[in-house]
Amino acid sequence: MSGTGDAHPAHGRPAGGQETDGPAAHGPAAHGQAAHGRPAQGHDDHEAHGVPGGETSPPTGGVPGLTRFRQLPLRSRLSLLIAVAVAFAVALSAAACWLITRDRLTEQLDTTLSTVDVPGDYVQALGARCAGTPLNVRFQPTPYTIQLVTPSGYVCTSPNKQPIPAQRADEAVADGRLASAVHTTKDENGTPMRVSTVPYRGPLTDIQGNRLAVSVAAPMDQVTDPLNQLALVLLVVAGVGVLGAATAGLWVARAALKPVDRLTAAVEHVARTQDLAIRIPTDGEDEIARLSRSFNAMTAALAASRDLQQQLIADAGHELRTPLTSLRTNIDLLERSERSGRPIPAADKEALLASVKAQMGELAALIGDLQVLSRPPETGTAGGTAAVRVVALHDIVGTALERARLRGPSLTLTADLDPWYVRAEPPALERAVVNLLDNAVKFSPSGGTVEVRLTGGALTVRDHGPGIPPEELPHVFERFWRSPSARSLPGSGLGLSIVARTAEQAGGGVRLRNAPGGGTEALLTMPGAPTPPPDIPGRDDSGGEGTPPGQPPER
Repeated sequence: MSGTGDAHPAHGRPAGGQETDGPAAHGPAAHGQAAHGRPAQGHDDHEAHGVPGGETSPPTGGVPGLTRFRQLPLRSRLSLLIAVAVAFAVALSAAACWLITRDRLTEQLDTTLSTVDVPGDYVQALGARCAGTPLNVRFQPTPYTIQLVTPSGYVCTSPNKQPIPAQRADEAVADGRLASAVHTTKDENGTPMRVSTVPYRGPLTDIQGNRLAVSVAAPMDQVTDPLNQLALVLLVVAGVGVLGAATAGLWVARAALKPVDRLTAAVEHVARTQDLAIRIPTDGEDEIARLSRSFNAMTAALAASRDLQQQLIADAGHELRTPLTSLRTNIDLLERSERSGRPIPAADKEALLASVKAQMGELAALIGDLQVLSRPPETGTAGGTAAVRVVALHDIVGTALERARLRGPSLTLTADLDPWYVRAEPPALERAVVNLLDNAVKFSPSGGTVEVRLTGGALTVRDHGPGIPPEELPHVFERFWRSPSARSLPGSGLGLSIVARTAEQAGGGVRLRNAPGGGTEALLTMPGAPTPPPDIPGRDDSGGEGTPPGQPPER
């Protein structure tokens, strides 16, 4: 009797291992639709989930804990994150490659098994041999295990091959309930086998007259051996790739964090030496360059603020020295007079006390001006007495004019005031307007005229005094600056500085110029409107929010 007639030699040797369960797989297209078997009597190996023993995916790495990770240096964290990301990507790629290769090899083996042609005389001889009436036929060696399966699960295996327990899918094919079945199981020696079962169309039946099925099986080492080699290659390649990615990540992190290192060194230098003159070179428009420019701007602003603070302290000390020296001299005279018993004449003593009182008033005014310049602008917090709100500038100018008339009774102050509402701190705005008017009163000759006009948000104060030399105009708003010709007049040199600061905080401006025909003209501009906002129904005389008749006051 002839052999199987197939042209497919066996590949590899059967490999041992534990059996895994699996559904009956699809048969070849020549036998119709594939079918799935019920849970089998043996151990079935699902072809979609079978994984060769010892196969593992490349490790993806990790860190012991989030706390320890956060304690690592930034470049180490970046390198670790890059390595983990690359390892994850490599692991996914390797797993996908391994799974695709397994499916293709299994599909190729299924195709090979489905093309094996088992002749009818071979089946007849095999059936006779298993029935105890062997024919005088010599079975040819074959790389495949061929066996007959009855609907009851009895198998008749070709000589020199290990029997393979029939699965329910094989029984269903023999019973005619399935067209074909392909699955993975193990023979009696535990060798994984791929089995393809199709119905037998010949006249041979079992002793009950039931039809038979023919199973053709081959060892799974044709699939598992290449997969094991592929897994080893993928593991080596993945390990090298992850190591290279970690090295590249460390290099990239070092290169990317060099500007951060420079910035860190600069910050530590400033903290250690208080040197605000340091600057960081900036290149490009990336986030690090923007951070470096912001740091440079911050240190420049801090240096300027510190210089201004030191200058303010020096100027304040210089300005305080004169009234303090005068006070000390006058008090020493009074003390010496009391100690020596020689009284000072009444007229001289009265003049001395008046001088002390004036110097104390000058000190109080100077300290008040310093407090105004040193305090930050109010933001309108609850309970604040100088909150920013809408005020009537014309009312504030009118109040300041009354005070100016008391200080210059010999002067004529004219006013032309149009309504104008601005957002500002009422006390600060009133002090600025009073300073402008006091400056005009101070430098106006006796019997002179001071002209005040408010129109379109521009407050003009014009005096007819000596004016200001052109070379001194750029300095009039500097703190403690006083014209050499005005050193003998009372004042701290802070009045116009307060005016400029108040105008700037309100979004306006101020400037001084020599008026045509002599004298000085001060121009204070404030953004606003000739009418109050709709939500401000009225105003009181002080520029605060008014209350319409018949309504309770707002809180």
